[in-house]
Amino acid sequence: MAASSRRSSILLVVLVSVAAAARLPPCGGSPAEAKVSLELYYESLCPYCSRFIVNHLAGIFEDGLIAAVDLSLVPYGNAHVVSNDTVSCQHGPDECLLNTVEACAIDAWPDLRVHFRFIYCVESLVVDGKHREWESCFKKLGLDPKRVTDCYKGERGHKLALKYGRQTDALQPPHTYVPWVVVDGQPLYENYENFEAYVCKAYKGRPPKVCEVLGRPPIVQAVAEAGNGVTYDSGDIGVEPDDDDRARVEMVVPDDDN
Repeated sequence: MAASSRRSSILLVVLVSVAAAARLPPCGGSPAEAKVSLELYYESLCPYCSRFIVNHLAGIFEDGLIAAVDLSLVPYGNAHVVSNDTVSCQHGPDECLLNTVEACAIDAWPDLRVHFRFIYCVESLVVDGKHREWESCFKKLGLDPKRVTDCYKGERGHKLALKYGRQTDALQPPHTYVPWVVVDGQPLYENYENFEAYVCKAYKGRPPKVCEVLGRPPIVQAVAEAGNGVTYDSGDIGVEPDDDDRARVEMVVPDDDN
């Protein structure tokens, strides 16, 4: 199955699964008592971030782990504020635009069912090297673009960017690269791709079936090494994954139900 077809299939699964998760409480308790906090700090044009969202994070809707997590997306990453509260982004103006667009989507559509599928659509285009076609996601998903458009073109979008910047800068310990994944208040450092195992370990309710096969999470490395699936301040938007990396991320999403 081609990568684009696989992502289309996953998007359909996301739409169905997240709707079901919104209707049903997780096993073992109320959502407020049992769900594990899962936070993703990222930037829109970071290739590792986009692949993580598309090839890894979307999997929680397919395998049922969404019922156990309270997912928050924070689109800011390695950006920083310069003079006059202007935001400068690692991968340039296009990234600042898409960070703000995705922040506006979260603000306009607080329902995870809506803003995640939109962000997933945009990041799929980033993976395919077509990020400038991001507005096509409105039509693909049948979403009215007005609230998001008014937001990112106006003062609201700038305020959201600054808000997410403050939230990112307040991280303890501070983030040193993206994607930066935090489970139940604890950063996973370079083990972020194994986030599901950490969620299963932290979950206090009856765990979803997927937790039976994930096993124990690996030991978290407190010191990260460059070049292993993370983005530093290196302007790596043009970096393509090597063959081993591409095989690894694509294998996360099987072609069938096995």
